Formats: sequence, C-alpha cells, structure tokens
Amino acid sequence: MLIENVFYMQKSVRIIFTVLAIGSAIALHAQPGVPGGPPCGGPFGPVCPIDGGVSLLIAAGLAYGGKKSYDMSRKKS
Repeated sequence: MLIENVFYMQKSVRIIFTVLAIGSAIALHAQPGVPGGPPCGGPFGPVCPIDGGVSLLIAAGLAYGGKKSYDMSRKKS
C-alpha cells in the first residue's frame, strides 16, 4: 500500500513538473530585436571604431609575447 502511494506521488510530481516546464516555455519570450538598421550607421555608412579595450588587449598581447620571447632567448643561452 505504501509503495503504491509513493509511486503515484512520484508520477504526479513528474506530471506537475512537466506541465510547469511546458507552460513556462510558452509564457516566456526573448528580448525584442534591435530596432532600425545595423549599429554605427548603414551598410556603407560610418563603421564602429575599435578603441579602448581592444587596443589595450592588443598591447597586452604584444607585451606578453615579447616577454615570453625574451625569456626563451635567455633560457637557451
């Protein structure tokens, strides 16, 4: 008797969870798209500038590569 009750409880929990999962997937919506055209002007308009963080990352990469090259050349000598 107890085993049957546990089985029905597990089955009802699975059904409730499935219904909630499907219901929430139907109710939730993604963010709307960007209104208008592409960012930073039209297809042949002004382009987005690469500035700030990207230039710092490039400089850090060059410094790291130079340091690694310097360390490797000192290790060989």
